[in-house]
Amino acid sequence: MDEIIARSNIYALLSRILLQELDETMVKTLIHDEIMLEFLPHWKNWEQRTTVAPKVLLETYLNPDFTNLSLLHLVPYETFYTREDQMIETGGANPVTDIYSAYDFLVDYEVARVVSSDHIGIELEFMYHLCEAQKKALEKNDAQAVAALQRVQYDFLHTHLLQWAPMYLINMKYESRTPLYYDAAEMTLEFILTDYETLHAVVAPAA
Repeated sequence: MDEIIARSNIYALLSRILLQELDETMVKTLIHDEIMLEFLPHWKNWEQRTTVAPKVLLETYLNPDFTNLSLLHLVPYETFYTREDQMIETGGANPVTDIYSAYDFLVDYEVARVVSSDHIGIELEFMYHLCEAQKKALEKNDAQAVAALQRVQYDFLHTHLLQWAPMYLINMKYESRTPLYYDAAEMTLEFILTDYETLHAVVAPAA
């Protein structure tokens, strides 16, 4: 149970950081939470983290960096990387639409402020959604549901996130102007690769 809780929490954290600009509450958590700081070493050692007010951190450093990485210079959408014409598929033909619907995952575009459901933050949020479903299945001792959800997670990583997110995240590391987003890119890349290997070891014998 501890493993699925940890995986769920990490997917939730990464989704939140990559989906939209941070707010002061989240920044304060990232400043002070010792567990999170262990995953974000450059951010942890950045002098401004503790010497600059959260609001100033947001307005001067973090929000401009997020805008640069998500809106101006890079494109955090799967279809941009997987379509030959590099167009973002915003309609029902988006490759993640059917699987989201199959697992009752709804994208609130107004809240998320994304143009398409294949944004990296949304895809990470979907992995969080699947982990939470697996956690509930474990609580009910439903081994069949647990196995099925692990297979879905593995397939989603294989078919979607790992087909494009590494390219975006490597570019994100290169383009980042703050330690927080550098660390977030590095952490996300390492985590989805490691999580894929872990799930592979579980589902491969049944494949």
